[in-house]
Amino acid sequence: MKAVIYCRVSTNKEEQETSLKRQREELERLAEQHGFEVVKIIMEQASGYEVDRDGVFDLLSTLKEEQIDALLVQDETRLGRGHARIALLHCIQKEGVKIYTITHNGEMQLSEADSMVLNILSIVEEYQRKIHNLKIKRGMQRAIAQGYRPERNLKSVGKNAGREKMDLPIEEIVRLRHNGLTFAEIAATLRGFGYDVSKATVHRRYREYIDAD
Repeated sequence: MKAVIYCRVSTNKEEQETSLKRQREELERLAEQHGFEVVKIIMEQASGYEVDRDGVFDLLSTLKEEQIDALLVQDETRLGRGHARIALLHCIQKEGVKIYTITHNGEMQLSEADSMVLNILSIVEEYQRKIHNLKIKRGMQRAIAQGYRPERNLKSVGKNAGREKMDLPIEEIVRLRHNGLTFAEIAATLRGFGYDVSKATVHRRYREYIDAD
C-alpha cells in the first residue's frame, strides 16, 4: 500500500524545526509498522488555520495522481485547525484515502461531530452536482425549443484542438442570446453538446461579434 507522510509545524523557531524532524522519524516508523510504501514526505512550516499552503496543495495533488492508500500524520491537527481541518478531511475522504496517526497508533477515528459534518458536506456536494446537471439539461431543452440544432455544429467540435482560439457556433450563440438565454445557459447548452466553453468565453465571443457588426 502506498502512503504519504505529512508533517507540519506552525513557526520557524529552532525547537519547531526539531519537532518537524521528530514527526518525520515517528511517522516513518509508523509506516514501517503497517507495511506502507512511503512515496512522498511533505514537510512545511505554516499556520494550521490557513489552507493556502504549498504543502497542502502538494499533498492533495499527490493523493489524486499517485493513487495513494494512506496518509500518515502525527495527529489530525497537523492537517489543520478550525474550518481548514474540516475542509482538508473532506478532500481526503473524497479520494478514499485512510488517515493514520501517531495518536491513534493506527487508523484515525473521527469524532461523532466530525463524521456528521463530513456527511452533511457530502450530501450538499451531491445535490450541487444534481442541480448543475439539471441546469445543463434544462438549458439544452430550452435551446432546442428555441430552434437550436446541435447536429449542424457538432461536426466542427475538435477541429481546432491545440489552437488558442476555440471554434464556436457564433451564429447560434447570437440567436440564443436574442431569444432570451443567459450567457451561463448558453455555455451550459454548448457544453452539453461537446464544446468545452465557459460563460466568460461565450460572453466575450458575443461581444466581439456585436462590436464587429
